[in-house]
Amino acid sequence: MKVAIVHEWFVDYSGSERVIEQLLHSFPEASLFSVIDFMPDSLRKHILHKPVTTTFIQNLPFARNHYRNYLFLMPLAIEQLDVSGFDVVISSSHAVAKGVLTHSNQLHICYCHSPARYAWDLYHQYLRESGLTTGLKGFLAKVILHRFRLWDLSTTNRVDHFIANSNYIARRIRKIYGRESTVIYPPVEVENFGVVAQKEDFYLTASRMVPYKRIDLIVEAFNGMPDKKLVVIGDGPDFEKIKVKAGKNIQLLGYQPFPVLKDHLQRAKAFVFAAEEDFGITPVEAQACGTPVIAFGKGGALETVTPETGIFFPHQTKQAIQEAVSQFEKNHLIFDKSIICEKSTRFNSVRFSDQIKQFVLEKYHEFQPTAQK
Repeated sequence: MKVAIVHEWFVDYSGSERVIEQLLHSFPEASLFSVIDFMPDSLRKHILHKPVTTTFIQNLPFARNHYRNYLFLMPLAIEQLDVSGFDVVISSSHAVAKGVLTHSNQLHICYCHSPARYAWDLYHQYLRESGLTTGLKGFLAKVILHRFRLWDLSTTNRVDHFIANSNYIARRIRKIYGRESTVIYPPVEVENFGVVAQKEDFYLTASRMVPYKRIDLIVEAFNGMPDKKLVVIGDGPDFEKIKVKAGKNIQLLGYQPFPVLKDHLQRAKAFVFAAEEDFGITPVEAQACGTPVIAFGKGGALETVTPETGIFFPHQTKQAIQEAVSQFEKNHLIFDKSIICEKSTRFNSVRFSDQIKQFVLEKYHEFQPTAQK
């Protein structure tokens, strides 16, 4: 069984790349394809140092740092990848990967992290935050995203089976694409964490600083609670804007290597999470450290946080976060570190590899008689 794995882009090591890493552990002989590949040498161990077949966008000006500006060319680019020599194509898709062209004797399985947020659910929010609601640039952006949606829908039938990374995403796949999917939660390396004896008196949030993660909202909430310390780990486009907002009780550490993140996750009193995320890996990592989670009660967090491991706030507002923190302060002693840690093990990497391999092999064997007719 020859397997091709198609990914959007290799530039760093985050949630979707962790899925690719575990797919390669399950199918080590698989070949990799992507729109672009600028992954640093220091991270290539996560893709087993495999070569990646890329598209013409790889060689366009400024593609290394501004590849997202070429979204309007990505549907064309992904269709130029030739995977015709493979039995099974697995696309890891949150934008265009599922649009790769396959023929009738190939099985195409899409692991869908999410239908493209900026083209669907977050379309109007994306235009507002990018300053693209008016003017010529705004008009062009709306035309490009309109055409992208049409193309995105047209590629749905290129996929034989969808896998969703959460029930939340399964509902979005049903709503947008009209397709059913099987839920297989993404891998979280919970075994790399662990519980420490003593928690300390600070709250933690950690994320890439982009608008929908709502780190700005968490900072604003803690500005109104000057007696409570907040530590923020992560960088991104919004870092400077958030830094200006932060009060004296808030410490912004920027990007930190894994050992520093792990240390803070282990020692924090609670982890605060305000995004409506597709799944959300960091809250699970916090739980692997025995750290309770204070999360926005929508999206994937509803599937990873339980009454034993944290509490929810109902709205993305400063007041809602402050009320949740106050509630947590009154009841934090009910949370048991060992129980919280144990709950995180249901998302471990071995579980993911076993489930994904079983799913692909079952669908391949079902597909074989059909392909041979």
